[in-house]
Amino acid sequence: MANMSGPISVVDMQALWMAITDERIFKMFLILLTHVLFIYINVVMMVTLRSKAVFRETARYILFGHMLLSDTLHLGVGLVLYLMGAFYVTLVRAACAFLVLLSATTFTVAPLNLAVMSLERYVAVCFPLRHCQLATPARTRLAIHLVWAAGCANVLTDVCFLFLSEPAFYLAPAICTIEQLLLWPWQGTKALVLNVLLFLTTALLLLYTYVAILVEARSASSDKASAHKALRTVLLHALQLGLSLMSFLYVLLESLASRLPFAVYQQLRFLNFLLVLILPRCLSSLVYGLRDEAFKPLFKQHFLFFKPLFKRHFLFCASFRKVGPP
Repeated sequence: MANMSGPISVVDMQALWMAITDERIFKMFLILLTHVLFIYINVVMMVTLRSKAVFRETARYILFGHMLLSDTLHLGVGLVLYLMGAFYVTLVRAACAFLVLLSATTFTVAPLNLAVMSLERYVAVCFPLRHCQLATPARTRLAIHLVWAAGCANVLTDVCFLFLSEPAFYLAPAICTIEQLLLWPWQGTKALVLNVLLFLTTALLLLYTYVAILVEARSASSDKASAHKALRTVLLHALQLGLSLMSFLYVLLESLASRLPFAVYQQLRFLNFLLVLILPRCLSSLVYGLRDEAFKPLFKQHFLFFKPLFKRHFLFCASFRKVGPP
């Protein structure tokens, strides 16, 4: 391991070489298992959504599928970045910028998608007669495109500014982390301000939709069952926003932990990555999907897809033994 006399930056700590021990192997296995399990769950959920036309043509399920896609991309890129950092694989900064851009965009897309999902529920409860006209599949996909445009704006401006001011910067190899792309203090400040505005805007929108649906639920003319179900959905979106907010704290906690002794920083960095950045993103889509009564039975069938395969295999073998070969 490198000499650590004197103060050391987060970027330097991320590049320090550590021996492969049993503890590090266990941590890598735990991270790999967690990612593979929840990526598999998300993929099965996406396959389930594609299995019925009603899921493909309903705004609520289109947005849910988009949430699954962005979370899966985020987990996949996060796993690649973690393994590259664990094995000290250097990458040309141009390729690193692409991975960081995709990771940061999918991170930002999550709360924006929650805001759109809450608006869809607001329209469904408060304007039920116009819901089919306003929440069409085409408009829902347009909203998704706008969400991605807004999600990539922060990091994309950094990437373009660096490319125009210092193009040679992207040709040098480095350990791929977002800190490697932050050359000036204003970049971190800009990202912090934009993320705070993002989460405050989403939180205020969730609060507005919740209050509007609550008022509608108390009116005599409303469909109270539908309204109360929408209230629970918006509360769930608020919980998901809280999980996303935990991920937002990752960079801040990483910076604070870097001020501690390296041995402590090493342990806290792993816990920060697993508990703050990964698990909230894993649990968000799982909790949302399993509470949907129309989606949950089909998901269970697709999740246990080996069972019908084995059943057909055993039935074929039994009929073969009974009838005999041709």
